[in-house]
Amino acid sequence: MLSPDELERYARHIVLRDVGGPGQAALKRASALVVGAGGLGAPALMYLAAAGIGTLGVVDDDVVSLSNLQRQVIHTTPDIGRHKVESAAERIAALNPHVRFVGHATWLNADNALSLIGDYDLVLDGSDNFSTRYLVSDACFFAKRPLITAALGTFDGSLTTIRAHETNEQGEFNPTYRCLFPEAPPPGTVPACAEAGVMGALAGVLGSMMAMEAIREIVGFGDGLVGRLLMIDARAMRFETLRYERDPANPLNGDGPAFDDLSIHRE
Repeated sequence: MLSPDELERYARHIVLRDVGGPGQAALKRASALVVGAGGLGAPALMYLAAAGIGTLGVVDDDVVSLSNLQRQVIHTTPDIGRHKVESAAERIAALNPHVRFVGHATWLNADNALSLIGDYDLVLDGSDNFSTRYLVSDACFFAKRPLITAALGTFDGSLTTIRAHETNEQGEFNPTYRCLFPEAPPPGTVPACAEAGVMGALAGVLGSMMAMEAIREIVGFGDGLVGRLLMIDARAMRFETLRYERDPANPLNGDGPAFDDLSIHRE
C-alpha cells in the first residue's frame, strides 16, 4: 500500500494511464542494482529513487574525485575522497526517504557477481570497461535477471535491454550481449574517458534513459529495447535504433553453449 505521503509524492506517475496506482505499487515492490555510481549510474540512481523504486543497490569500490563532478551529479564537492556508495546513499536518502538504499563498496568480480545480482529484480550496468560489461551480462543470464546496459563515448552513447534467459513470441531465446558484441575490442583501441574526454550532459541523458528503461521493465508499458540498440550522436543530435537478433553461435544461449558458469572471468 502507498502511504498518503507517497500518494502525493508520486501523484504525477499515478495519474499516468500507463502507470497508475498498480504501476507505482510495482515500483515500490521492485529492487534494482546499479553497477557503477559514475557518469551513467549517477543520474540512473537519482531518477530511480525519485520514481519510488523500493530497494536500490549500487556496487562501486571507487572514491569521489574532483574530475568526477563534471558528470557524476549524485556527488558534490564536499564528497571528494569519500566512497561513492556513501555519498550516493546520502543523496538518495535526502531525495526520497521511502527508498531502501544498499551500498556495495566492492569490486564486482566472478566470485561475487551472481550473489550480488541474484538479490535484485533487475540490473543496470553503467560500468566503463568491457570486462565488467561481459561479466555483468553473463551473470545476469545465469541469474535470470533482466539487464539494462549502456555505454558512453565522447559525444556518443548506446543503450539496450537484455533478457537472454527468456524466449520471444516465437519461442526463441532473446539475444545476448554477446550476440551484439561477440568480442571486446583489443586492449588500447578504445581510449578511456580520462584520455578521450566525455560530454558530461550526455551522461545525464543516457543515464536517465537507463532509468526510463528500468521503470518500463518493472511497470510494463510501451515497447522496450530487447533486441534493439539505441544509438545517440550528440554532435548531430540524432537518435537511431538498430535491431539485432540472437546469434546461434553465441556461447550462452546459442545452439552449442560454450560455458555454464562465470569461471571464464577468472582467467
